[in-house]
Amino acid sequence: MMKLKGKELLLIDKMKKINYIFLFIFLVSCTSNTIFEKPKDLIPKDTMSLLLQEMIISTSAKFIKNKNNQKNINYMPFVYERFKIDSTRFESSNYYYMSTIDLYQEILEKAKASINAQQDALKKVKKQLDSIKKDSLKLTRNKLKKGDSLKITKNFEKLELSKRSLEEMNIRQ
Repeated sequence: MMKLKGKELLLIDKMKKINYIFLFIFLVSCTSNTIFEKPKDLIPKDTMSLLLQEMIISTSAKFIKNKNNQKNINYMPFVYERFKIDSTRFESSNYYYMSTIDLYQEILEKAKASINAQQDALKKVKKQLDSIKKDSLKLTRNKLKKGDSLKITKNFEKLELSKRSLEEMNIRQ
């Protein structure tokens, strides 16, 4: 290999320093400064949480049949109508909240907690309805058994009466 002279070594050292400076500038410029301006018609945090909650429910209900046995219905217009907003207002507010990750995370966690609470409440109600249904089935079965036993008892009494009448007839003869 060739031996380098003093000037060439200095040039290589300067190039290394320049590369380190460019690398430092590149890393510093990559910081997250992507927080956008608040829109004029920003949806408040609590309303945004409720809105996202309703949107999650409506998108999951898209593939479930409704009362009229219809599927694949887009419920989003109903959600927008309920909150009296339009899709552009939602998009601008959502874009802003997504740029502030901490706020958006808080909103999503609140919506998720609310959905989980609703799900737990519905499971409790379903469990109660199932237990009521089971109890009513047991009562119905018990009534049928009682009714059957009464019928058997009545039939047995009829058989005994007919047996007595046969015996009386045999005695008379």
